[in-house]
Amino acid sequence: MGRGWSVIKWYHLHKPLKLFLLFWVLVQAHCNVVSGADSDKSALLQLKASVSDPSGVLASWNSSGSDHCSWFGVACDSNSRVVALNITGGGISSSSSCPKFAQFPLYGFGIRRTCFDSNVKLVGLLSPVIGNLSELRVLSLPFNELSGGIPGLIWGMEKLEVLDLEGNSITGSLPSHFGASSSLRVLNLGFNNIVGEIPHSLSSCRNLQVLNLAGNRVNGTIPGFVGAFRDLRGLYLSFNQLSGSIPNEIADNCGTLEHLELAGNFLVGAITSSLGNCRALRSLVLYSNLLQEVIPVELGQLTKLEVLDVSRNSLSGPIPRDLGNCAELSVLVLSSLFDPLPEANYSEADLLLGQSSPKDEFNFFEGGIPDEIVRLPKLKIIWAPRLLLEGSLPSNWGACDNLEMVNFGQNLFTGGISEDFSRCKNLHILDLSLNKLTGELTEKLPVPCMTVFDVSGNLLSGSIPRFKYSACPHIPSLSGYPFEPYDLPSAYLSFFANKTQAGIVFPFIGDGGLAVYHNFGGNKFTGALQSMPIGLDGLADLIVYAFLAGENNLTGTFPGDLFEKCNVLNSVIINVSNNKISGKIPAQNGSICKSLKLLDASGNQITGTIPPSFGDLASLVALNLSWNMLEGPIPSSLGQISGLKFLSLAGNNLTGSIPTSLGQLNSLQVLELSLNSLSGGIPKDLVNLKNLTVLLLNNNTLSGRIPSSLANVTTLSMFNVSFNNLSGPLPFNSNLMKCSSVLGNPYLGSCHPYSSTAPSSDPQGYSQNYAAAPSSSPPQKNNSFNSIEIASITSASAILSVLLALLVLFFYTRKWNPRSRVGGSSVRKEVTIFTDIIGVPLTFEDVVRATGSFNASNCIGSGGFGATYKAEISPGVLVAIKRLAVGRFQGVQQFDAEIKTLGRLRHQNLVTLIGYHASETEMFLIYNYLPGGNLEKFIHERSTRAVDWRILHKIALDIARALAYLHDQCVPRVLHRDVKPSNILLDDDYNAYLSDFGLARLLGTSETHATTGVAGTFGYVAPEYAMTCRVSDKADVYSYGVVLLELISDKKALDPSFSSFGNGFNIVAWACMLLRQGRAKEFFTAGLWDAGPHDDLVEVLHLAVVCTVDSLSTRPTMKQVVRRLKQLQPPSC
Repeated sequence: MGRGWSVIKWYHLHKPLKLFLLFWVLVQAHCNVVSGADSDKSALLQLKASVSDPSGVLASWNSSGSDHCSWFGVACDSNSRVVALNITGGGISSSSSCPKFAQFPLYGFGIRRTCFDSNVKLVGLLSPVIGNLSELRVLSLPFNELSGGIPGLIWGMEKLEVLDLEGNSITGSLPSHFGASSSLRVLNLGFNNIVGEIPHSLSSCRNLQVLNLAGNRVNGTIPGFVGAFRDLRGLYLSFNQLSGSIPNEIADNCGTLEHLELAGNFLVGAITSSLGNCRALRSLVLYSNLLQEVIPVELGQLTKLEVLDVSRNSLSGPIPRDLGNCAELSVLVLSSLFDPLPEANYSEADLLLGQSSPKDEFNFFEGGIPDEIVRLPKLKIIWAPRLLLEGSLPSNWGACDNLEMVNFGQNLFTGGISEDFSRCKNLHILDLSLNKLTGELTEKLPVPCMTVFDVSGNLLSGSIPRFKYSACPHIPSLSGYPFEPYDLPSAYLSFFANKTQAGIVFPFIGDGGLAVYHNFGGNKFTGALQSMPIGLDGLADLIVYAFLAGENNLTGTFPGDLFEKCNVLNSVIINVSNNKISGKIPAQNGSICKSLKLLDASGNQITGTIPPSFGDLASLVALNLSWNMLEGPIPSSLGQISGLKFLSLAGNNLTGSIPTSLGQLNSLQVLELSLNSLSGGIPKDLVNLKNLTVLLLNNNTLSGRIPSSLANVTTLSMFNVSFNNLSGPLPFNSNLMKCSSVLGNPYLGSCHPYSSTAPSSDPQGYSQNYAAAPSSSPPQKNNSFNSIEIASITSASAILSVLLALLVLFFYTRKWNPRSRVGGSSVRKEVTIFTDIIGVPLTFEDVVRATGSFNASNCIGSGGFGATYKAEISPGVLVAIKRLAVGRFQGVQQFDAEIKTLGRLRHQNLVTLIGYHASETEMFLIYNYLPGGNLEKFIHERSTRAVDWRILHKIALDIARALAYLHDQCVPRVLHRDVKPSNILLDDDYNAYLSDFGLARLLGTSETHATTGVAGTFGYVAPEYAMTCRVSDKADVYSYGVVLLELISDKKALDPSFSSFGNGFNIVAWACMLLRQGRAKEFFTAGLWDAGPHDDLVEVLHLAVVCTVDSLSTRPTMKQVVRRLKQLQPPSC
């Protein structure tokens, strides 16, 4: 009883104490909440004080008792603790990151958002006070102007899940210790100024779902630990300075990975096949790297893949059919001539570090486009220009309901154009230009509904159809594509539509706005002109329409039915030049097409007079009727066309005087009236044309004086009145009145040569391939020069004039500049040495002294890059100095960066680049000296020595090994581009060494004056390279094959003995002919057939021939050539 009472008594005595304790706990908790909330409010006010807020977005942030949870951009939990801070900037000020961000349209799939919908802008350092917001889970301040490093207190926030500072000016590197940041799910630091490598400490953030470091200056390699992030959905590392290969480990735990973007780096090696395990992948963006080898067939396992972009790399091999298993694929970009990277992406500092955008490292694939790919039901874009693809165009395009853009231009496709395209109702860009397509066009093609249809530069025949169509679907490229963050194809559709539009620029017109471009030029089309094939009626008043059909065999009268729809269009551009169109121009022509902006009907057989109604073409900017059979006077009404910039009526039989009304054409830049029968004087009113740059009146019967005030027309750069009946004194203008401009005027005052230059009467440069005015050169006619011959002659004249001018300038500057190129006090005299193989110091002064100041007596070779000199640096120590022509390379700093790449190359069959010097006034390369001369000399002199098959085989194998090294082992791959006997050097033991590797890319041309428009030498240049300027390792294989043929025969690549076989016959054709006729024995140099094993010799001949076949997929690689030559290696004794 007493015990129970005691318990009850304890309970009753302690019950008030317990209640008190409970009350005290609640009060303390409330106090903590209040103090925590107050602390957050204080931190926010300190943050406001630390930044500039020109837009006033933080105006609600004040200490006057307002609830901080209601402030702009602040979110709190139920305890008034700040859990999210979200203030997105924007605007288009010059300092804003938005314009920079907009320069990268092909980026950020899955996370991209608009940057221009806000005027908010916070400016200043990112304050460490943010670290006091201890409950903060989301810190999102993108697209402001915050700078400085990320404070350590922020990295130490234990509950932070989202750190989004994209598009600011954050500097510094990522921390070496993430520690408390293991809760991070989103780390978005894209488009800042972060440097350094990706630290291993980041691997502690195992919950990462989004990692975005794009658009910084992060270097090093992609760490393999990214494959340990099991929840990773997006990895964005584009536009950095990352190198190395794509790690295999990236796919270790990639089951949730949807977006992988690695574009715009310096990644090398192969695309790892392990990416085939990332089955959730929707976008794989790898453009603008240095990736090599093939597209892995394992990518065909990515059934959810929507975008695959591997353009602007160095990929090769066949395009895998397995990609046809990617059922969701809508965008496939295999190559692109549009650079997605802005010009300023790489700074001068990057160049000094050896970093530069891989501008010309493009892909080249073997074979064609597999049908399995083009039949994909969701395919919207397939973009594959200039890839050297061959074979027939795909013939089965499936339903193609979604197909919008196809670009197969500048390839080697043959055969016809599939009728399947007629089912592709949404197709609005189709570029098949510059292939080898034949056959006729079907009228079922939806050409009227296409914004770009380009089949120019093929071998198509038949008539240009009157295409059938009913109604055109909505064309987004003319009204703009929407850009939604998760609508992956829209970014590419918009990019290619905009770039294609921007690329349609017409001479004297420029960018005319929304252009519809139908190009049939450069084929073999016949028949009469049909109505313009345009069906975009709803947009007619917005469109600049271009119909280009020049350089065909079109007949009939002009304009025929061509202008049927002209007046419903805003602007019309017509080029039907260099055809066989005849007849007279209708008198009412001016009223038929008042929207005509450019008309080029030159080089036809049009007769009659120029109708006065041409003066009613108020929109006309360029008119070219040259090289027809027109007669009669020039209508004075042409003076009414106030916007006319280009007028060419040359090469007709026009009579009468030059209308004075032409002096009213204030916009006129070019006036060509040469080669007619015009009489009377030169109108004085022409001096009022303040924009006139070209005035050609030669080969007429003009009389009277040359207006003296013409000497004051400062814009005039080309002037010719030769072969007229002009008289009186010459106006004094040393820059304009050249003697060659006034020849054949017997009554004209004597001419004193003011200059050694003589401009051609042919204004080359004003002639365009399409929609432009050809110059005063006649078009291609039968029994006359063809266009190539004319271009060659006029180009040679122009080049000669330029060379003379440069020669005068050179001697003038040498005469008056006391500091010559060698030894001047301004020369930076450092010599950079890559490898010390000569054992003695090497200085700038040593080189100048050893070459006798580059005296001609020490010259051992000369070419387009400059001359090579033998230099004895010290007794018995010889080097070769290649002195480069200063000015061939733009920028010493970029030259430094490029040449250092070549200096790192080492192979037993490459000439060793010992070092170099580069300054504004002097550039030279230092090589090891080889006493055996070059292979060209060896071949020329071999009649003086016994033929040794073992030596010839050794030389062939040595050079094959050198090329295989450049193609397969160098990173990035090095293409020689000018393989020929004079670039192969020998030592006394007949070991062969390849020289001048990399110089064609570095200096932009070949080592000889006898070159094509590309780097390379006639006779050795692969046909596809000469035709498309598209270089690949297979072009080097071709050149090697020609060298091998020369090595084992008595003939040169273009031997004079081949002339009897006709134009185009060369050593390759001769080898093929002898093999077909069973006369292989006759191919080999004298004595070789008797000295070497017959079977092996024929095998080597076959190998050389297969290296030179037209089909790129049939040509072997240099690695395969090495393997085959080793199999044919003769015994050593």
